[in-house]
Order: sequence, then structure tokens, then C-alpha cells
Amino acid sequence: MASTELIFISGKGGTGKSAVAAALAISRARSGQRILAIDMGQSLGLGAHLRSPELPYRPVEVRPGLHAISMDRAHALDEYLKLQLRVPQGAPTRQLAGALAVLADTAPGVREIISIGKPVYEQWRGEWDAVVVDAPSLGQFQSYLRAPTTISTIVPSGNVKAQSERLEATLLDPGITSVVIVANPAELPVRETAESLDVFSDETLCPPPTVVMNRMLDESGLSASDLAQLPAGSVSDAATMQVALEGEQRTWSDAIEWSVRLPYLRGVLTPGEVAEQLADALGDRMDERAGGAA
Repeated sequence: MASTELIFISGKGGTGKSAVAAALAISRARSGQRILAIDMGQSLGLGAHLRSPELPYRPVEVRPGLHAISMDRAHALDEYLKLQLRVPQGAPTRQLAGALAVLADTAPGVREIISIGKPVYEQWRGEWDAVVVDAPSLGQFQSYLRAPTTISTIVPSGNVKAQSERLEATLLDPGITSVVIVANPAELPVRETAESLDVFSDETLCPPPTVVMNRMLDESGLSASDLAQLPAGSVSDAATMQVALEGEQRTWSDAIEWSVRLPYLRGVLTPGEVAEQLADALGDRMDERAGGAA
């Protein structure tokens, strides 16, 4: 799953996108790659799943081969001025940054392009084998992907326009960028995912996304006749609930196309334990693919 250099993971809130982002970063780091994981939404979710809840803006190694950061707009703005707009490193940027910060809160696309520009710039640097981004939820993520086009349309020429066009080209290149949408087999996540897939396709915001169906129950194999034979009590109640959940899962998992299945994890687990177990599941899937290719 997602073998490109720049990977954005989004989804409806509560589907486990931060856990999947952490798991993907862990899985690729285990294979010997040098990975940067970015929490783009400052939700603390990615850091918790990487067992490092206080992530700074500068990369910190959270496990061998895996570095992580948390986005901060003030730092990203300063970096954008110095690196993307070629403001000299020694130049005072406080007044310019202050003016642009006001602009970022009012002008369409400015705030979003500064945010989306950070992970893309990290891919441009060539220091990482892959940049894995815990992106905002689907609606906000769409506005981030629109930002380069918005800016390049508004700005007639110059460095800002050139950088916006380069950003757009990177985000649309399937050889560089991939988007992963995390869903659960339930009505609201599936409906929102389906709507977002239409938007991504209709507006050509990114390469075709990969859909991950997270928290999938293993099928019990119980039938209605099996349930009827169980004596009344807690076992019968639990089995009846299991079968009902399996039915709902089949209904909604069949409603959209998805390509990666991740299990429902039972028990009381810390965020770090969840990420490790999902990384195991992703690793098993990659091994199965490699075996099939051989």
C-alpha cells in the first residue's frame, strides 16, 4: 500500500486515520527506509500513536529510521518565506511574516498553500525515502489540495506562481504522491468517503486515492439457525450482536470500492499498541503481495 514518496492519509474524523498514518510510517521504517511522519492537523493523534505525544516542528527520531514533526503555521510561514520565496536567510522576516499571517487568514488559498507546502517541500528535499502525512479530515484536506491551483490562478507571475505550479504538479504526479482515505464499515464514514472520492475525481485534486477499510470484524460464520440453538443468556446475546454487526459491516463495506482491509483490534490498547498491531497487519499484507508477485 502506498509505495510513493509522498503519502497523505485522510478520512472522516474518528475512522482511525492517525493510527493508520502511524502504522504505515512504522511499517516502512521497519523495511529499512528513512521516513518522515508529519502531523498536519496538530491533533496530537499521530504523536500519541508514535509514542511521542509532544512532537516539535523540527524532525525528531521516534524510532530507528522514523522521524516525526508536528505542523506549526508560524514556523511553516517563516520557512516558506526563506526557502520557497527565497528571502535571504539572514533577513529579518518578522514584519513580513506578520503581514503575510494577516493575509493568510483573509486571502483565499494562502493559509492552505503554506500548510500543504511543508510536506511537499520535505519530499523535494530528497532526505527521506518517504514522507507520510497525517492530513486533516476530508473536507479541510480538499481545500488544501485546491490551494496551489487557487494561488496560481490569482497570482499573475513571479516566485509565488512558480512555486504554486510546482506544488500542483507534485501533488498530481502519481509517481510521487498518493492519497489514502481511511473509512470504517458504517454509514457515515462510507457516505463521506464516497462523496470525497467523487470530489477528488471531478476536480482532479490528486491521483486516484487508495481506500482503507479499517476496523473490520472477522466473520464468525454463525447463521440464524446457529443463533436459534443457543440457550438464552449472555452467550446468545453476544452472538446475536456479533451477527448483527457483521451484517451491517457487509452492507457498508460493499457500498464502496476499497483495496486494503485492517482488522478490528480487540482489548484495551494504548495508541502506540494500536499503531504497532496495524503496522503488523500492513507488513503481512505487503509480504503477501511480494509472495504473489514472486
